[in-house]
Amino acid sequence: MNAPSPHPSPESFRRVADYVQSFRTRDRKLHPTAAPEDLRRAFCVALPEHPTDPSAVIEQLITAAEPGLVGNTDPSFHAWVMGSSDMTGVLADMLTSVWGQNAAIFQTSPAAAIAEEAVATWLLELLDLPRQSSVGFVTGATMASFVGLAAARSEVLRRVGHDYERDGLQTAPLVHIYLSDDAHICNEAALRYLGFGEANLVRIRSDAKGLMQPEALAIAMSLTQGPKIIIGQAGHINSGGFEDFHAISDLARRHRAWLHIDGAFGLWARILPEKDALTRGLDLADSWSVDGHKWLQIPYDSGFAIIKDAQAHRRAMDAAAGYLNVSPDDGRNPNEYNPELSRRARGFAAWAVLLARGKSGVRDLVRRHCDTAQRTAQKLSDIPGLNIDASPDLNQLVLRLTRSPGDPPDLAEKLAARINKTNSVFVKPAKWKGDTVLRLSFISNCTDAAQADLLAETIRSAWRDLRKISA
Repeated sequence: MNAPSPHPSPESFRRVADYVQSFRTRDRKLHPTAAPEDLRRAFCVALPEHPTDPSAVIEQLITAAEPGLVGNTDPSFHAWVMGSSDMTGVLADMLTSVWGQNAAIFQTSPAAAIAEEAVATWLLELLDLPRQSSVGFVTGATMASFVGLAAARSEVLRRVGHDYERDGLQTAPLVHIYLSDDAHICNEAALRYLGFGEANLVRIRSDAKGLMQPEALAIAMSLTQGPKIIIGQAGHINSGGFEDFHAISDLARRHRAWLHIDGAFGLWARILPEKDALTRGLDLADSWSVDGHKWLQIPYDSGFAIIKDAQAHRRAMDAAAGYLNVSPDDGRNPNEYNPELSRRARGFAAWAVLLARGKSGVRDLVRRHCDTAQRTAQKLSDIPGLNIDASPDLNQLVLRLTRSPGDPPDLAEKLAARINKTNSVFVKPAKWKGDTVLRLSFISNCTDAAQADLLAETIRSAWRDLRKISA
């Protein structure tokens, strides 16, 4: 018997191309329809002894995966802050896979290195951050925070005479790290990976938007000595709120502290003139983490670690070895700015998406989502029992539910389930500030006023029906 061809047939390529074109436009469920056991039956099959025809494998993959896919590429997806992979980026990502480049160092893929160089320049211009900053291309905001905080660790210890790269953490003075008690979990994860624990953390009590108050931060910083790092938030994951960066950066200067800003999605507000009051002072920080796969809609995974002090960045990340060839004529060497060596050439998709959108396209996208959040808030403002936490600063909207006698304790979960059952929108509840709230995100690629109207009407109808049942 002849073994199947190791290469997919031309028909298989056409099949995938047709599928890619139709997947975003056809009617489909916004939330997974398969139970875990169904997905296991489809995926967890015995590995065959002999090769399987690649065309059949692709068909099997589509059949197995579709019932377990989440609808985050749909404009009516509001459950989490997740982008929806712009199709220009998808095409560039397909080319990236075909080219199969390892973007480790310049010489393993000069094209990948220079694409990153171009995107880094564009990012600093778009976000109006210090132009001498260096940029690492990573998987997302967690690893971007890891890179920024690694540079912070090295630099604040160097300022007090400790060479971290030589002596490590074992004999280092205690580093105090100040952050809101409602900071995003990705920052704590990054700190843990970097060797910091609870003994290092100084949690500042947060306000209603989950943010630090500069006065409280000033008092806490005055009580400790030694190397210090501050983590601020640009776009709180629930409220969308921003810290007072002018006040916090002033404290950082006075204490010789490093200021890192978690701007996973909120950093993009900096490109809108009307959001200047929120983003003023962001450029005074030392490092910033931001996603590409959220608001920019670059295919997963894409994140950027931006560091003002390129030398500190390279000191924290650079790895050298005899086989990692370097020449004076090389361009940007990616391994100086990332924790990975072998890695995907993420710069190609980022380059394609940014070039396709242009400056005005990025501004229009961010503005449209902020406007959509505002429109939804207005349309929900008159519903008894549904309380808008605050007028949205950005693209996040939080609804708190007022319980009546006889209401179930899981009222928010029941409301979300009733909304999702319509399959017209997709939402999720969240636990925040001691309550279960309905948290709405507006960030999917094509989300606009039409989705605001549909979402508001679906919530209104589901709430009315749920209240009738509860009554």
